[in-house]
Amino acid sequence: MNNTLTQLAQVLEDRKQQTADKSYVASLYAKGLDTILKKIGEEATETVIAAKNGDKQQIIYETADLWFHCLVLLAAQGLHPDDVLAELQRRFGLSGLEEKARRTP
Repeated sequence: MNNTLTQLAQVLEDRKQQTADKSYVASLYAKGLDTILKKIGEEATETVIAAKNGDKQQIIYETADLWFHCLVLLAAQGLHPDDVLAELQRRFGLSGLEEKARRTP
């Protein structure tokens, strides 16, 4: 796995031990799932706007924020980036249509 994701996953785990007044991530954990999900929605919207505006640097910046908050969600749910990477690896070589057809409703 990408070393940056591994390092970030460890930091996010470490933040579970900190108090909300000392860490932004700890404050997200303390506020709960709804707050984390709202941040993901906000960052997704900002990523879409950046893409619509065609500003490549802003797309990168907003995508980084989106990925970061998705990683916070994974950590909050006891998951690791490796879990998502394993799912992507599982899908590798499948067409998108084939993968979608395999999903159970």
